Amino acid sequence: MAKRTIGVVGGGFAGLWSAAAAARARVELGLTDQVAITLIAPDPFHSIRVRCYETDLTPLAVPLDEVLDPIDVDRIEGSVTKIDAAGRRLMVRVPDKPDPIALEYDRLILAAGSRLTRPPIPGVDLACDVDTLGGARQLASHLRDLGRCGSRPDQVGRWTAVVIGGGLVGIELACELPARLAAARDRAGATGPVRTLLVDRSVEVGSTMGGAAMPAIRQALAAAAVECISGTGVATIDSTGVTLSDGTYIPALTVICATGMRANPLAEDLDVTHDALGRLPVDAMMRVIGISAVFAAGDVAVATADDAGHTTVMSCQHARPMGRFAGNNAVYDLAGRSDLCLPFAAPDYVTVLDLGAWGAVYTSGWDRDRLVADGAAAKATKRLINGSRIYPPLTRDAASILAAAAPVIQARPATTG
Repeated sequence: MAKRTIGVVGGGFAGLWSAAAAARARVELGLTDQVAITLIAPDPFHSIRVRCYETDLTPLAVPLDEVLDPIDVDRIEGSVTKIDAAGRRLMVRVPDKPDPIALEYDRLILAAGSRLTRPPIPGVDLACDVDTLGGARQLASHLRDLGRCGSRPDQVGRWTAVVIGGGLVGIELACELPARLAAARDRAGATGPVRTLLVDRSVEVGSTMGGAAMPAIRQALAAAAVECISGTGVATIDSTGVTLSDGTYIPALTVICATGMRANPLAEDLDVTHDALGRLPVDAMMRVIGISAVFAAGDVAVATADDAGHTTVMSCQHARPMGRFAGNNAVYDLAGRSDLCLPFAAPDYVTVLDLGAWGAVYTSGWDRDRLVADGAAAKATKRLINGSRIYPPLTRDAASILAAAAPVIQARPATTG
């Protein structure tokens, strides 16, 4: 008898944990010989995307097969180009094949993540980004090129970087860049100051982090000598710098977009009402509302997190548990045991923002209104989260991987803030 198939689209936090949780549920139900799980992702690695602003990118690529092989999850290296929900079929473009291949599914978990939203600025494609590991590597290569002796020796703006967007990613990157620019300058044997400018349309850079975090953010940006330009945007970008919306020209050979994210365009293949970020509405079981046999998790989906009506954010903090619930429930639903599906909840929300050499700031509450820690203490927490907690077990031990994939049941009380 042919196995029934659960397809998982995406190898990020939601996709990896969807596949692992589905494998766990398959074992629980004794369906190992009856249900196949296939993960489709364009890269052979799971990217620790939230660390792409960092200088050392070495630990950021986790081989997917280290996690998937021990738990008997198949992997297709390719990109899904179309979802046919009515026919329960995916079209997948794979290397070395001229045409997409068809993959049928019995249940689908869409965990394709999000993409950087580049604003409609002339020349915006000239800017780097740290939205993906590939983008982070390109930025690192660019900085290495700047640091080569004889490279553009007298060009104005060689040691100047402009970060567009003062959200969390923009702030974290801006706090790292002065040291990276200085290192490039020193490798080139050059002299002179380095400059990092953080441009944002908000009244004050970092204001979206909430009042409790602002003193720490101000101190950290000042300590790193980051120049904040608020209340304005970038009008154009060219090969030698940027022009602000007020007409000011800033010579800069390094320009980076950190301008927010939007759900993967694959979500548009599903005929439902999407939210303002292009995300799919899912119920507490992670089923896409209004679409049969399709679950979604992570940045491509939006779920209610608590009884106060807060909704999930584009963060690994939510992508990982959403994936666990989606994978678990897809298998139980496929087995005809939807009565045993587990409801997702995430009533507690925290933010830990890396602030470079200064430290970090750690807040709790949906409005980030409670300061938990800052400075070195918050930095230790950030390093623990980014360097350990968000990684899957890399022991190639099936039992530990499946144990880590267990959904964690939480009540859904309304939280303050």
